[in-house]
Amino acid sequence: MPEYCSIDKNDHVMTVTLERPDRLNALHPPANAELGEVFDDFAGDDDMWVAIITGRGRGFSAGNDLRYQAEGGERVPMPRGFAGLTSRFDLHKPVIAAVNGVSMGGGFEIALACDLIIASEKALFALPEPKVGLAALAGGLNRLPRQIGSKRALGMILTGRHVSAEEGMALGFVNEVVPHDDLMNAARRWANDICQCAPLSIRASKDVVYRSLDYASLEDSMKESYESVKAMAKSEDYIEGPRAFSEKRPPNWKGR
Repeated sequence: MPEYCSIDKNDHVMTVTLERPDRLNALHPPANAELGEVFDDFAGDDDMWVAIITGRGRGFSAGNDLRYQAEGGERVPMPRGFAGLTSRFDLHKPVIAAVNGVSMGGGFEIALACDLIIASEKALFALPEPKVGLAALAGGLNRLPRQIGSKRALGMILTGRHVSAEEGMALGFVNEVVPHDDLMNAARRWANDICQCAPLSIRASKDVVYRSLDYASLEDSMKESYESVKAMAKSEDYIEGPRAFSEKRPPNWKGR
């Protein structure tokens, strides 16, 4: 059983809850390594189509556990980055961040590494690393400008200022802001809406969106051959979708 998180699998959705509330879910290397294994399992589980990550207590994640580091805690390799997500670039299944509170530093970088951010009205975001002589090198400096543009991103990065959920939505990195007590219901609603779609179509769509950003030319990105699209076109679901539409019935997705 995981030590630093809890896991629930239900109706094709895996919910991962960070379980270090006494430290605002700040993560130390053992927790990051464990979460890397959790998301490895998610990637390989054909019955799991969407993941939600959230935190127990007042914090989503306060990022790197500096206290653990200061106490001389053991360093463990974490090739997948914070929460097993910030350095993971081969996961085609969608991941939703349900941000319940403080999401700062590495915690914000976890949220940015997810595909959707659903935020409680109590959520608070920041990349405060420059205030302590550091920099957001787990993807924050790279992902935030890509998601909201360089000027808006630098307005957060160069000041380390705190941004509310409402401002995060206005800036463009939050998809929806909801009352705190409705957060998980909202995240599951998004996950369930995704699960109404063909799983391989979702994975191909995510893959093409992210990989096409690597091309300066729109034409080149559209001419590229994507293995995820080939897999979609060879699947049983590729036939089931049009058949269900023509028969005026809900599709029976198999994810293959």
